[in-house]
Amino acid sequence: MDRAYEGNETRQLALDLGFIPVVPPLSTRVQPWSYSKAWYKRRNEIERLFRRLKGFRRIFSRFDKLDIMFKAFLCVALSVEALRQC
Repeated sequence: MDRAYEGNETRQLALDLGFIPVVPPLSTRVQPWSYSKAWYKRRNEIERLFRRLKGFRRIFSRFDKLDIMFKAFLCVALSVEALRQC
């Protein structure tokens, strides 16, 4: 979830489904709630990782017919991303 989905209905639905919403409230909220800034930062890191993985054309277009080949290339792509961080 991000700030676009911080409405009461969406937040309650996430809670009913057993999820813990980690979305900051809008600054215009009368009764803002507390949230974990560390979890929110972590969520952003994961979203950025998915964006970088979509740069691998073979992953986002799913060229591989076999699941094992897709998973293998996903491991290769994650390894490349890990090496870029070094």
